[in-house]
Amino acid sequence: MSSITNLIQRYSTLGASDRDWLAWLISDWQLLADLATADLVLWVRNDANTFVAVGQVRPSGAPTLFYRDLIGQEIREQWAEEVERAYQSGTTLRSSAPDWFDEIPAQLTITPVYSMRLEDGKSVRSESPIAVVTRHTNLSGPRHLTRQELTFREISEDLFAMIEAAEFPDPDAPDFPRQGAPRASDGVIRLNPDGVVTFASANALSAMNKLGFGGELEGEIFADVASTLVDDKRHVSVDEALPLVVTGRAPWMTDVDARGVNVTMRAIPLHRQGTRLGAILLCRDTTEVRHQQQELITKDATIREIHHRVKNNLQTVAALLRIQARRARSEEAREALLQAMRRVSSIAVVHDTLSGGFSQSVEFDEVFLRVMRLATEVAGGEGMARIRPELSGTFGSVPSEYATPLALALTELVTNAVEHGFGDDDTDGYVIVEVKREEDFLEIEVRDNGRGMVGGHEGKGLGTQIVRTLVEGELAGTIGWHSVPDEGTKVGIRIPKRWGVTSNTEPVDTI
Repeated sequence: MSSITNLIQRYSTLGASDRDWLAWLISDWQLLADLATADLVLWVRNDANTFVAVGQVRPSGAPTLFYRDLIGQEIREQWAEEVERAYQSGTTLRSSAPDWFDEIPAQLTITPVYSMRLEDGKSVRSESPIAVVTRHTNLSGPRHLTRQELTFREISEDLFAMIEAAEFPDPDAPDFPRQGAPRASDGVIRLNPDGVVTFASANALSAMNKLGFGGELEGEIFADVASTLVDDKRHVSVDEALPLVVTGRAPWMTDVDARGVNVTMRAIPLHRQGTRLGAILLCRDTTEVRHQQQELITKDATIREIHHRVKNNLQTVAALLRIQARRARSEEAREALLQAMRRVSSIAVVHDTLSGGFSQSVEFDEVFLRVMRLATEVAGGEGMARIRPELSGTFGSVPSEYATPLALALTELVTNAVEHGFGDDDTDGYVIVEVKREEDFLEIEVRDNGRGMVGGHEGKGLGTQIVRTLVEGELAGTIGWHSVPDEGTKVGIRIPKRWGVTSNTEPVDTI
C-alpha cells in the first residue's frame, strides 16, 4: 500500500476504489502544480467533518507559499468556510479577494474531486466529491505573464475541470513509471481538436529539432510532422503507440529514437462533457537517460557473467580437490582435501544463489537447505551412517555479504556433527538446525543425537577455529558448545540483526 493510500485510509472513511483514484491523481501531482504554477493541497474529510491534508506539492517554476508541509494537519480556519462551500456545491470556487498567507497575497481556488466508478459494467461518476484540491497561486511581485505561463494556466484550468468531471485521471491510461516521464518544464505542445499545433514551448521545439524536424511547429498538423520523421526506417525507431500519441487521441506514452536522439512523448487528451478540446503532448529528450539505462543493463549482464564464471571456477576447484583426495596416499591427507573440497562447494552453492539477482539480501532458507544436504552427503560418504538433516524455523532475509560466512559456519557445524557424532552402525541419526528470529537477534541452535563431544568440550581443530572466526569475527555474534549426556551435542549461536556491528552480548546458553 502506498504512503498516500495509507494517509487517506488514516484520515478518512473512503473506500478502496476512491483511495485508488486519489492515489492515481497524486501520481500526476507535480505536472498539475507546474502547469498551474501554484501550490496544491489535497484534502479529505474525516470523521469529525473537518478536512485533513493528505497530499501537497510545490511548483517547480514558481515561488512556493508553503515552506513547511501541511500533510496531516487540519484545514486552517481562513480556508475552511470556502472549502466547505466548494465541497457542498460540488463546483470550483475562487476567492474574490487575495488570500494572505504569511504576509504573501495569493489566489485561492478550490476544486472538488469526483471519482469514476464501475457499476453494472458502466462508468458512473460519484454522487458527491471524495476530496477537494486547493490551488494557492502566489500573487506577490506583479509582473506580466509570458505566453508560456498563460498557456500553462489555460491547460491547468482544462485539467482541473476534468478532475471535477471525474475525467482526469483517465481510466483508459496505461500504467507507466512516472520516474523519467516527461514534465511540463521539459516541453509542452498543445493541439487543437484537429491535431494542429497551437503552442509549442521552446524545449519542445528543441526536442523536435534534434529528431530532425527543421522549422516552426505552430500551425502544423503534428501527425504530419511525426510522419516526416519516421519515413526513413533506417535511422528511426518507433513503436505502435506513436499514432495514438501524436494525434492526441489516447493517453499513451511512446519513444521516438532518431539519429542517436531519443525523445519520450506523452499525450494527455483534453475534453469537457464529451467534447474534445484537443490534447497536450509532453516531450522530453531522454537520450542520456536511455544511454544510462543501457549502460546499467550492460553492466548487469557483465556482473552476471562474472558471477557465473566465479561459480564455475569454484566448482572446478572443488572437483580438482576431490580428484586429488582420491589419489592421496594417507588417510589424513585425503580427509583434509575432502574437507577443503566441501568448504569450496559450500561457497559455490551460496555464490550460485547470490548470482541469480542483485538484491541487497538473500532468502537464506533455500541456500542453507542446499548446503546442509551437501554437507551431510559428503561427510557421510559410502558405507557410513545415514543422517537426517532437518531445518526448523526460518532464517528469512539475510544481507548478501553475510550469507557466505553464515553458510560456511553452519556447514562446519553440521559436518562435524555427522563426522564425529555418529558411528558407522548408527541408523537413526539426525542433525537439527533450529532458527528463532527475535527482534534484534537471530538465534540458531544446531543439535544432534550423536555420542557427544569428546571430553565434554569442543575440539581445538581447524573446523572449530573456522566457526569461531566466522561467527565472532565476521558476523559479530556469540557461540557456545554444550555436550548433553544421552542427548548428543548442542551448539548455540546468537547473531545481532544489525549484522557486522560488534556485539557485547554473552554467549547463549542452549542447555
